[in-house]
Amino acid sequence: MSSTVLVTGYGGFLGAEICRQLLFRGFRVRGVARRHYNAISDSGVECIAGSITDKDLCRRVTQGVDAVIHTAALAGVWGPRRDYEATNVEATEFLLQWARRSNVRAFVLTSSPSVTFDGSPQCGIDESVPYPMRWLCDYPRTKAISEQAVLSANNSKDFFTCALRPHLIWGVGDPHLIPRVLDRCRTGRLRRVGDGMNLIDTVHVENAALAHVLALEKLLAGDLRASGKAYFITDGDPVGCWDWISTILHCGGLVPPKKSISLAGAYRIGAILEGFYRTLGIRSEPPMTRFVALQLGVDHYFRIDAARKYLGYEPQGDRHSRIDALRAWLSPG
Repeated sequence: MSSTVLVTGYGGFLGAEICRQLLFRGFRVRGVARRHYNAISDSGVECIAGSITDKDLCRRVTQGVDAVIHTAALAGVWGPRRDYEATNVEATEFLLQWARRSNVRAFVLTSSPSVTFDGSPQCGIDESVPYPMRWLCDYPRTKAISEQAVLSANNSKDFFTCALRPHLIWGVGDPHLIPRVLDRCRTGRLRRVGDGMNLIDTVHVENAALAHVLALEKLLAGDLRASGKAYFITDGDPVGCWDWISTILHCGGLVPPKKSISLAGAYRIGAILEGFYRTLGIRSEPPMTRFVALQLGVDHYFRIDAARKYLGYEPQGDRHSRIDALRAWLSPG
């Protein structure tokens, strides 16, 4: 009999692709999200509406499942600290608590490479890099806390866990990264930070989902070598930051702006705006933050040797054909 997998955030960009791949491999899938997604329900997913910050919901949705893939999170670089704590830390603790009580065997967390980011360039780093002493915003801070909780919960008998760190997930249907870049260009709020030559990693949504499914299968098999670890997940092909942004803009029929700002200048503006927004209690995200400036201006690319070795992960697909698909998706009309 096939295993039943709970996918939190099943209606999201990554969560939906994970559901598709799980169904293709013969798993039964239960999804939980804040609202109902008819198309995913019609594909065969048992869909439950609710918030993972609800402890009783966590109890109910973990009953009768063999594994959990926890993708739901509060992302972004701005917002009340309490909201990040509730969604990213406390909800993960609820799920872990009830997963263990419900005899769930495997737990895969969607984490982020930003849990290791302190503002310094990250050039081909691996998972041996420690968590920093400080974080530049609450998202990576709370994801680091939840990641540590998940990895600490791993044992060698009946509960196997790991955390995946996919970086800059993209692809057709992306509701986050690509629309944000296009909108900033259209509204004149996009600038190249620094010389734009810094290298960054990205990961196509199909590869990000594949890594989750492979990790799940390893954990369900009780693979002790794969469990208890965090893994960077990328396409294995770093690209120039501004080249990548320009490619997205060209796919959307836009001309990349020529205006630029130094990394130091962007960082200073971000620091000033953060202070201004905090003082006035403005909830919307500032047009620039220190975290965003550094993400746009310094190297951040990663080794995926561990994912290859322990999960059997190998990036699939051709970047050029996927960019063609992206261009067709974004083309007007």
